[in-house]
Amino acid sequence: MAATDQRFREFKMPDVGEGLTEAEILKWYVAPGDRVADGQVVCEVETAKAAVELPIPFDGVVHELRFGEGTTVDVGTAIISVDTQPGAGDAPAPAAAPAEPAEAAAPAEPAGAAEPAETPEPAENGGRQANLVGYGVAPSSTKRRPRKPRPGAPAAPARGVPAQPLPAAGAPAPAAPAAPAPAPPRPELNGHGKAARPLAKPPVRKLAKDLGIDLTTVTPTGPDGTITREDVHAAAAPAPAAVAEPVAQPAVAEAEAAPAPAVGRERRVPIKGVRKATAQAMVSSAFTAPHVTEFITVDVTRTMKLVADLKQDPDMAGLRVNPLLLVAKAFLVAIRRNPEINAAWDDGAQEIVYKDYVNLGIAAATPRGLIVPNIKDAGSLTLPELASALGELVSTAREGKTSPAAMSGGTVTITNVGVFGVDTGTPILNPGESAILAFGAVKLQPWVHKGKVKPRQVTTLALSFDHRLVDGELGSKVLADIAAVLEQPKRLITWA
Repeated sequence: MAATDQRFREFKMPDVGEGLTEAEILKWYVAPGDRVADGQVVCEVETAKAAVELPIPFDGVVHELRFGEGTTVDVGTAIISVDTQPGAGDAPAPAAAPAEPAEAAAPAEPAGAAEPAETPEPAENGGRQANLVGYGVAPSSTKRRPRKPRPGAPAAPARGVPAQPLPAAGAPAPAAPAAPAPAPPRPELNGHGKAARPLAKPPVRKLAKDLGIDLTTVTPTGPDGTITREDVHAAAAPAPAAVAEPVAQPAVAEAEAAPAPAVGRERRVPIKGVRKATAQAMVSSAFTAPHVTEFITVDVTRTMKLVADLKQDPDMAGLRVNPLLLVAKAFLVAIRRNPEINAAWDDGAQEIVYKDYVNLGIAAATPRGLIVPNIKDAGSLTLPELASALGELVSTAREGKTSPAAMSGGTVTITNVGVFGVDTGTPILNPGESAILAFGAVKLQPWVHKGKVKPRQVTTLALSFDHRLVDGELGSKVLADIAAVLEQPKRLITWA
């Protein structure tokens, strides 16, 4: 093959993440014959973590694209070959090789296929022997049918077909279904020679009317020639069964009609990319780490007022300021007060790894699916720096440009289900992390404040944690501290 020559170099699918095994080719930016330079982006691929553009590491002319767009390719598999010496000669065309044997095979037809060889059919068959595509088999299969006992003429009024078929080899086929004579109970003609009214129940007639089906054209399979709903659906299918043998295979007709109601109302999408990675991670986490979830409802009226004030603060100008920012800050303060929750379970080494840094993950819903990029060393950031990092994280995720590195190494996560109007949930841990906080919708509710029932801004928080690492006491302390900061935001100063 030309690609094995030294002048043709192959570019293999790299591992663009940490231990990824496959990627899907989203888009090619080059085509065969295009000149490429070292470092030029040739395609965009989607891994289990992000969409990444791949640059090629050498110069040349594109010789072949090994895979089409939408194909999932294993890491290490060659995806493109490049002619690094385009002036050295013409590259052998891959299509030429199979073309020559096809032409050479044409005169090699056996003598027994002389008649098909004179017809255009063998040419359409690429020069293969005629009996491989049915030219010799079809007559022999039909010749066996006349040997069966032939019933008399009263068996089948074949809708205008002559009662005496021609004795030619291909003609007995329509007459064969006449063997089970008692089968056609459906009256096609009445005593006056006119079409009889088909037998069908009112719901079936309504279904046929809605689908635009003429009941006189439907083959019945019900008792006494009654047309069933399945018969109507079968008639409405894009490729209805041939009517030449309506009686010989009623069971097959019903079996094929069974899935017909779902035609056009289902979609099947391959499980790959972000969805595949998310499913694997969630199953692994749910059945590996013993989850515990605790809830707390808190008055966040003062936090909402602080959010409004920060939006007017010159130091926060141009930054994304929202309730999530202060929830994130409250979570970081709670971790600082209870650092044992920021840990990981190393099952292989049988160790608990306590971390002195916090990589704060933010669950983001994107067109590609749910991803969880994280802010590195979030615990060391000031409020403006945290706001800037959050804004960049969200915009990058929405553009589908989050790098695999940004989604690796997280320690804890926040999922903001409140943006969908949801009060709270029981979030599943990101694999390798110790805790995840669900931030619910902030709603105006009656609340006892200073001894009186007043309308207050209230939300519900849910904290899921790995019970191997975190006991109920520690988890409760963390959740209570988060709620305390959101209820009295001045604790951001006193507890910092």
